[in-house]
Amino acid sequence: MQGKTDPELSVVVPVHNGGAQLGRCLDALLASDFRDYEIVVVDDGSTDGGASAARARGVEVLALAARQGPTAARNRGAARARADIIFFVDADVVVRADTLARVAARFRREPDAAAVFGSYDDAPPAQNFVSQFKNLLHHFVHQDSSAEASTFWTGCGAVRREAFEAVGGFDERRYKRPSIEDIELGHRLRRAGFRIVLDKGLQVTHLKRWTLPSMLRADIFDRALPWSELILRDGWMINDLNRRAPARAG
Repeated sequence: MQGKTDPELSVVVPVHNGGAQLGRCLDALLASDFRDYEIVVVDDGSTDGGASAARARGVEVLALAARQGPTAARNRGAARARADIIFFVDADVVVRADTLARVAARFRREPDAAAVFGSYDDAPPAQNFVSQFKNLLHHFVHQDSSAEASTFWTGCGAVRREAFEAVGGFDERRYKRPSIEDIELGHRLRRAGFRIVLDKGLQVTHLKRWTLPSMLRADIFDRALPWSELILRDGWMINDLNRRAPARAG
């Protein structure tokens, strides 16, 4: 997997205190049909020893001295990555055996595509109502959106290094905590003239268990308010992904 000097894909996985889920995430990546890749786990100041799941599997770990947030962690991982295609995967996401191969093939087939992203699948393992609602809503919105996208998603999203660096990566100054940093990156990519593709067949499983308080907190403070700020700042409203008001909060 990591024998070549320049792998075709670099998978960047940021994590903060997510050891149990990270293990499942990495096991799925390591079981991929596609082999020309590397994995870089960015340990964002974890205090639970979670990155040990990566070290135990022989996966490279970039440890940050203090928590900087997922935006900065992804930027650090992208800087360490060696491939021309950087594939961001969240630590609570399980890919399919063909996910990496599908991403690589899409970029080979469409050289004008600067970024490609997918969606959660329709089988979230957490069975409580809020988790089912939140994850299935995300699945529906992505599956019902335009394939020619105006945004980006880091749960399962890849970008060409050239495009990523051209727009300055993620805005870690503005987004210190999980928020709409991926959406905002997609906005800058499109504004710079880059093409973004939503691949509806590129589906992954989300392990996160949502509660009503965590969902409301995320929807209001991490989504709706930053989204409103972005609209006011740039006068920008996308007309595909998250185009409905309820989805913008999700």
